[in-house]
Amino acid sequence: MPYILCVYYSRTGSTEKLMKEIAQELKCEIVKLEDGVDRSGISGWLRSGMQAMARKLPPVREFKTVLPLTAYDLVIIGTPVWAGRCSAPVRSFLRDYGQQLRRTAYVITRASDVRYEEVFEQMDLYVQEPHAAAVTIRPGSVGAEFWRDSFLASIRNGGKEKPGHAG
Repeated sequence: MPYILCVYYSRTGSTEKLMKEIAQELKCEIVKLEDGVDRSGISGWLRSGMQAMARKLPPVREFKTVLPLTAYDLVIIGTPVWAGRCSAPVRSFLRDYGQQLRRTAYVITRASDVRYEEVFEQMDLYVQEPHAAAVTIRPGSVGAEFWRDSFLASIRNGGKEKPGHAG
């Protein structure tokens, strides 16, 4: 059984809900990233978008995992899309720890019909190898569960089949 870790950041709870479902299905460890920045309300939304556009890297609070990051066979990284980019806390995590990750897979949540698949390549800039699997999901949209399940099947299949997007 491979060692899998789910790491995510969630401002509104949508990414958190999805990542918890994925971690539960895969029976793997899960870690929520926090940066201590108030991102609530409209001012938090604006702050988050501005940080993403400016490619700001807020420090991520210390987190604990059962194993060292280098020991995980796969790290699934979940992030919302902010202004066409991954969230600033996830970018900080990738900058600080990306070279320690052996294999990665990405879960992107979005509020619009735009798929934002270019975010996968943006995230790949920080890791050793291109992602093994990725999915972009619009939570609550028709087909969201199908794409989540397709992503899970891809992970169980060793990342050989790449799912696409939902909504």
